[in-house]
Amino acid sequence: MDLGERKKTILRAVIIDYIDTAEPVGSRTIAKKYEMGISSATIRNEMADLEELGYLEQPHTSAGRIPSDKGYRFFVNEIMEKQKPSIYEIENIKNYFETTEIDEIDKTIKQISKLLSNLTQYTSAVLSPSVKKSSVKSIQLIQLSSTDIIAVIVTDTGIIRHCKIKIPRPISNNTLTTINNMLNAKLVGLTVEDIDLSVISSIQLELKGYNEILSSIIPVLNESLKSYDCDIILDGTTNIFYYPEYNDLEKAKNFLSLLEHKEKLLDIFSDDDNNISVSIGKENIYDEIKECSIVKATYKIGNKAVGKIGVIGPTRMNYAKVIGILMYFTNILNQMLRNHIDE
Repeated sequence: MDLGERKKTILRAVIIDYIDTAEPVGSRTIAKKYEMGISSATIRNEMADLEELGYLEQPHTSAGRIPSDKGYRFFVNEIMEKQKPSIYEIENIKNYFETTEIDEIDKTIKQISKLLSNLTQYTSAVLSPSVKKSSVKSIQLIQLSSTDIIAVIVTDTGIIRHCKIKIPRPISNNTLTTINNMLNAKLVGLTVEDIDLSVISSIQLELKGYNEILSSIIPVLNESLKSYDCDIILDGTTNIFYYPEYNDLEKAKNFLSLLEHKEKLLDIFSDDDNNISVSIGKENIYDEIKECSIVKATYKIGNKAVGKIGVIGPTRMNYAKVIGILMYFTNILNQMLRNHIDE
C-alpha cells in the first residue's frame, strides 16, 4: 500500500524526532517543529492511521507515538535521507588510516573496532577474515638454528601466521630453500580446506629423501592454519547504557548476555556478504537482541568478501549516520587492504 506523501512526511518526522529525544512524539510537536502547513488535528488523524497500519505504536493512551519495527524498516528502505559523515568523522577515519600501518589484519581490526564505537557511540563489532576461506599467498621458511625453523605463512586476506618447527636432523640452507620453493609451488593459491592428503602426498613424491623433515614441517603448517578461524572483536560494550531504553535492567541483561556468546555473534555477522545490511528489532534471530538493531557492512580485498564491520544499538538508532559512516569506512578500508596485499 502506498502511504502517500503526507503520511510519509509525518512518519519521517516522528522517527527523526524520536531518534533525537527518546520521547513519544505528539501531533502538536510535529506541527510546531516541522511546519507542514497542516493543523495539529490533521497530523493526529494521520498518525492514528499510521498506527492502525502498524508503522507507529502508542506506548500509553495519553502519550504520543513511537515508531514500530515496521516503521523503522519503511524509513530505512523508503524515506530515509542518506547522510554523509561529518567533517569531524571523515578526518578521524582518514587520520586513522594515514597514521596506522596495516601489518597483520587481525591486529588491525582491534583498533578499527575501537574507532568505530567512538564515532557511532554504539557497540561495534568487527569480524576478522576466515582462515579456512583464505588461500595461501606465500610461505617462508627461516632457519633459526641447525634444527629449528620459523615458518611464516601469509594468506590472500592479509592473515599472517608464525610457527616454530623443530626438525629431526640438521639441514643446509640450500635444502631449506628447495623445500621452501616446493611448498610454495604446491600450496600457494590453495585454501586451508584444499590442503588434503593428496596434496601432501604430491609434495612428498616431489621431495624424495626429505620425508622425515617434511613429516615435521607439514603437520605444523597445517595445524597453524586450522587452529584459528575468524574472530569477532567488540568495543563500546557499555555504550548501550547511554540510551534511556536500557535503564530497564532486563533489557540491559539480555543485551550483555548476547555479547558473552561469541558463537551467536559469529552467526549474526557471518550470515551474508551484502555491502550494507540492516536488521531491526524482531527481525533479529536471537531473543536477546530483538529490541536492538544491527547495521553491518562487508569489507573486501578486490572482489573477495573477507570480513564484516558493524554496530549494534537500540532500534532507535541513527540509521542514516551509521550507514554513512560504515559505507565511508569500508571504502577506505578496502583500498588500504588491497594496497597492503599488493605490497
